[in-house]
Amino acid sequence: MITLLDYGAGNVRSVVNAIEKLGRRVHVAGSADDIRRAEKLVFPGVGSFGSMMQVLQEKGYVEALREYLRADKPFLGICLGLQALFEKSAEAPGIAGLGFIPGMVKQFDTDLSVPHIGWNGIRVKKPTALFNDLAGEEKFYFVHSYHVVPRDPEVVLTTTDYGAEFVSSIRIGNITATQFHPEKSGAAGLAVFRNFLEPGPESGARIRSDGKTRLAKRIVACLDVRANDAGDLVVTKGDRYDVRENGEVRNLGKPVELARDYYEQGADEITFLNITGFRDFPLEDLPMLEVLRRSSRHVFVPLTIGGGIRSYTDANGRTWSALEVAAEYFRSGADKISVGSDAVAIVEQYLKTGQKTGQSAIEQISGVYGNQAMVISIDPRRVYVTRPEEAAFHVIQTEMPGPENEKYCWFQCTVKGGREGRPVDVLTLARACEELGAGEILLNSIDRDGTSAGFDIELINAVAETVSIPVIASSGAGCARHFLEVFTRTGAEAALAAGIFHRREVPVGAVKKYLSDKVEIRREGT
Repeated sequence: MITLLDYGAGNVRSVVNAIEKLGRRVHVAGSADDIRRAEKLVFPGVGSFGSMMQVLQEKGYVEALREYLRADKPFLGICLGLQALFEKSAEAPGIAGLGFIPGMVKQFDTDLSVPHIGWNGIRVKKPTALFNDLAGEEKFYFVHSYHVVPRDPEVVLTTTDYGAEFVSSIRIGNITATQFHPEKSGAAGLAVFRNFLEPGPESGARIRSDGKTRLAKRIVACLDVRANDAGDLVVTKGDRYDVRENGEVRNLGKPVELARDYYEQGADEITFLNITGFRDFPLEDLPMLEVLRRSSRHVFVPLTIGGGIRSYTDANGRTWSALEVAAEYFRSGADKISVGSDAVAIVEQYLKTGQKTGQSAIEQISGVYGNQAMVISIDPRRVYVTRPEEAAFHVIQTEMPGPENEKYCWFQCTVKGGREGRPVDVLTLARACEELGAGEILLNSIDRDGTSAGFDIELINAVAETVSIPVIASSGAGCARHFLEVFTRTGAEAALAAGIFHRREVPVGAVKKYLSDKVEIRREGT
C-alpha cells in the first residue's frame, strides 16, 4: 500500500492515476497517524510554499512528516514536496519549512522566462535506482519559479540547466524528492514511479552526467469542447471563432478519446477550452469535470482547462468564488487553469485603480496554487491605423498592411469568444496580468484563427518582448513549417494547434518529426 499526502491543493489525481496504472493501490492520508504508519509515502506538493506550510500546520502534519523523514522510510517528494524539506523559501519569508535538509529555496535569477515551464533534461550526480531502465536522453516536465539550494552538495541527486545549473532532485538515504513532475512526464515519469515502488540495483551508468540540458519547445494540442445541439460534449473548431457549419456545431470527435490519442502521438500538453463555459455555472457542468477525470487516467502530460473560471452565484443564491470553482477543476485532473474574457474585466478594473485587491480570480488562484498554475488566454484582433498617434494604445509598424494599405496597427483585446472588443490593447493586458500573478500567456489571434496561414509573428514577438513569463503561440498553424517559423522567429516557448490535428491534416507526430533536427523538442512519444 502506498500512502499519498494530499493536503488539499492542486491536482493529485494524476499522481494517484500513475501509481494505480502500475498496479498499486493508493491510500490517501487523512491524519498525522496515517503519515506515521505509512510504509512508503508520496508527497506531491502543488501551489505556493506559504500556503502549503500553513495547511500542513493546520492539519497537524508537520511533526508527523518530520518523524517519518527522520525514520528514513521510503519517501518521494514532488515539486513543493521537495521544497518543503528545506528550512525556508524566498517565496514566503518568515514561514519555516520542515527543515529536514539545511538550505533554502530561491527564486530563479535569469533573463529567461520565469516560471521555468516545460520539458528539460537531468544530469545524475550519483548512483540511484530511481532512473533504472532509462536511456539518458529523457526529458521530464518542470513547472516552477523557485529552486532548492542545499548547503550540503552530497544530497544532490540531479541537476538541470535553466540559465544556470540548479538542483532538480535530492536523495538522502531512502528520502528522494524531485523538482520535476513524474506524473506529468509520460513514460519516463512512470518509470520513475515504478523504480520508487520496486527499486532494483542502484545504477546511473546510462544516465548522462555531463553536458548541458536544454528546455524543449512544447507542442500543445488544444480541444475546444462544447455541447452540440443534441447536448453531447464534442470537440469542435471555429473559423475565426465561428464553430457552426451548415447550421450545426462542427463535430471533430470525442474529447477524452482525442486527448488520449494526442498524448500517445507525443503532444507535450493538452488544453481543454470549455467554449460555452462563460454562459453557465461551471460546477453544474458535470460532463466537463468528467472529461478531466477520465483523461487524467490515461494522459500523463499536463492538462489545462479554461472556460468560466470566475465567481458565480448559483440558482440557490450561493456565491462561489473563482478560487472554489478552480479547486474543483484541479481536483478533477487539471494542472493549470486558463482565464480569458474575465481577465480583461479584471485588468480594466486594475488599470482604473492601479491597486491590487487580492480578490480577482488571477490573484486568488495564483496566491494558492502558484503563478505557474494561472494561464491567461488572450483573444486579440488587429486594428489598423494610418499613423501611430491615431490610437491611444501600443501601436506597431506592420509588414502586413491593412485593407486601406495602413502601415500601422494595434491589437485590441476581445471578450465573449471574440464577439466584443474592449478598449485595452494586448500588451497592456499581458503586462497587467503578469503583475497580478499570471504565470503564462496563451496568445490567440482572431485574424489567424482557422486560416492555416501561419502564426501571427508580429503579435507574438510584441507580447513575448513585453512580459517575462512564458508565451504559448496559438492560431493559424497550417503545416509543420509554421511551428518551425514560430520557434525560430519569436520568443514563444510553446505552440498550440487544434484544427490541423483534429482533421489529421498534420498529426502531432509529423510536427515532432519535422522539428526533430531543427529545434530542441521532446522526442519520446509517451
